[in-house]
Parts: sequence; structure tokens; C-alpha cells
Amino acid sequence: MEEQIKQIAERLKGLRDVLDVSIADAAQVCGVSEEDYQKYESGKTDIPVSILHEISQKYGVELTVLLTGEEPHMHRYAVTRKNKGVGVERTKAYNYESLAQNFINRKAEPFIVTCEPKPEPASLTLNAHSGQEFNYILEGRLKFVLNNKEIILEEGDSIYFDSGQPHGMLALDGKPCRFMAIIL
Repeated sequence: MEEQIKQIAERLKGLRDVLDVSIADAAQVCGVSEEDYQKYESGKTDIPVSILHEISQKYGVELTVLLTGEEPHMHRYAVTRKNKGVGVERTKAYNYESLAQNFINRKAEPFIVTCEPKPEPASLTLNAHSGQEFNYILEGRLKFVLNNKEIILEEGDSIYFDSGQPHGMLALDGKPCRFMAIIL
């Protein structure tokens, strides 16, 4: 996981350098302090997918390029076989599997997310990013927090929300929770 974070950080820094974007401007796009942004580029701090999504949207780069270093190439359709999406282990608590990494100019970012349980009492990390998001619970239970409102989601439940609002999640019952997340 640490090597993958370092590689993503290098691509992030390289993009900023190529586009001649200052750290201050990049931090502003991401809605974080310059200090936090520099931590992302250092490769020592995990970079939330929401931050990478913001950067990809602002600078016209496919999220796949930031995640994998490879350009998507499919124009009409892209098939992702079961458990064959590009895996992105973001932190020990979350694992993202990209489901459309090969489709060019996509309008949405679909992922299968596995949220690992944390020891009690666990603190929730909130994040926010532009756009909207849809989450559909495939298995397990999830405490979903949106603007300080706690919502318990179970298998088959879904939530669609303005992802500009602070939100976070926590797997319940000491078991992982898997859900489909679509970021628009």
C-alpha cells in the first residue's frame, strides 16, 4: 500500500509541475491547506480518492491516470470482470476497486468499496468533494455520517447525496461492509 501511495504522489506532483500549478493553487482546488497538500505529494500521507477526483476534474486528467499511471482507452464500453477492477487500497480501513478504469471520458467514477471495521470506539474521518455520490450497500452494515447526522445503512439500502457536505463511514458489527460508490 505504501508503495502505491508513493507512486500516486509522484504522479500528482508531476501533473502539477507539467501544468505549472503552484502548491497554493493545487491546495485551493482540493480544499485543503498547503501543508496538507504537501503531505499528499510527499507520498507519506494517504491521498483520499475525493481529492484525486477533484484534481482530475479540475485539470482534465482521467482519474485512472492518477491511480494507475495508465491512460484509459475504451470509447464504446468497458467490461470489468468480477474482482478484476483496479484495486486501490487507500488506507487500512478502505479498499477501492475501480469498475470503469478503462473507459475514456467517463462522467462517473464507479467503485466497489470495502470498509474494514475499526476497533471501538472508532473515530470517523469526514471528507467532502464537489459533485454528488451514490452508495449502495452490497453486504454488511455501515454507519454513514452526513453533516453530523448518523444514518445506519444495511444490505440493499442506498444513499444519494451532495458530496460537498462532510461525510464519512464506519463498518458496524466488527465485520467489513462492501458497497458500490458512484461519484458524479
